[in-house]
Amino acid sequence: MNIHEHQAKEILKKYGAVVPEGVFAFSVEELLEKAKSLKTNKFVLKAQIHAGGRGKAGGVKILDTFEELEKSAKELFGKKLITHQTGPEGREVKRLYVEESSNIDKEFYLSCLVDRASSKIAFISSDQGGMDIEEVALKSPEKIITTKIDLKNEISDDECKKIIEIFKLDGNSKDEAVFLIKSIYKMFVSTDANMVEINPLILTKEKKVVCLDAKVNFDDNALFRHREIVDLRDLNEEDPAEIEASKHDLAYIKLEGSIGCMVNGAGLAMATMDIIKLYGSEPANFLDVGGGASKEKVSAAFKIILSDKNVKGILINIFGGIMRCDVLAQGVVDAAKEININVPLVVRLAGTNFKEGKEILDNSGLKLISAENLDDAAKKIVEAIK
Repeated sequence: MNIHEHQAKEILKKYGAVVPEGVFAFSVEELLEKAKSLKTNKFVLKAQIHAGGRGKAGGVKILDTFEELEKSAKELFGKKLITHQTGPEGREVKRLYVEESSNIDKEFYLSCLVDRASSKIAFISSDQGGMDIEEVALKSPEKIITTKIDLKNEISDDECKKIIEIFKLDGNSKDEAVFLIKSIYKMFVSTDANMVEINPLILTKEKKVVCLDAKVNFDDNALFRHREIVDLRDLNEEDPAEIEASKHDLAYIKLEGSIGCMVNGAGLAMATMDIIKLYGSEPANFLDVGGGASKEKVSAAFKIILSDKNVKGILINIFGGIMRCDVLAQGVVDAAKEININVPLVVRLAGTNFKEGKEILDNSGLKLISAENLDDAAKKIVEAIK
């Protein structure tokens, strides 16, 4: 689950990190009223959307007067920002954040994330803050260091110093950076975060270490432990189909392709998407209905796939272990009775109650194409949408 910058900064501040003073609002009038409390004559106005690249898209503005703030806030509120992460449809700005400006001396990059390969917590640090870290990794990999930490209650001073070594700080600034790493580590573990990214982390001309930007996301599977974080969820920033899928406990992610996929099991779902690409097409979604899905859950999944206007064909690939093929088949038939299916439908069933499932589909009156195996199914759906 993602949250907005202003929310991320509030959480970081709670754990001891230093962030600029700022206020957020859901309207221009509210923002201007709140901005009067800031002790500055220079403002930084930021659009709040769940996407990177806001600055390049005109979503971050440095303003010298209150009058400029008012003018820019009116221009930015309600605007659709298009960045490399939003896609061509962009994101509408429905909340604004303004903070006191900072006197920047140096900019750094810092992030903390789960490294699944090593089962450790990885800190990534660079003296190239404010830039796309992917570009830095490509052109100047020596400018990035990765430090992997074992999961424990606290991170040591030596580990912190290793993480910030590339910043080349000294004196109080170095001590502040060590304290910041400890704060981020504690916040990361305590909140079940997946990632904390601060870009840029800055050293001010007053030699203070400040988190100038912040991006945080959390492990969905741990949200039941954190009601206060769930309350921060902004449904306006999420795809409506993904919101609907979450109501039915479906693992669904919308993609840009044209073949809708309904599969049971994450590994089989990934393999299904791969083989679709192998035969020259693109998957429209990742959708795992799970091992013990009911026919109501399957029916909901089918409707969600069909709600995507980009879908030109559907591939159902079920290997029945815990999942029963007859349950899936009945769910598909129930959904088809409510929705007019006007795209090709290829079905591959194997495993538990395979014969019963096939019989349900054969007697349903649906126009579908049976497949013997995954390879056969992928070939047929790609041919069918042509």
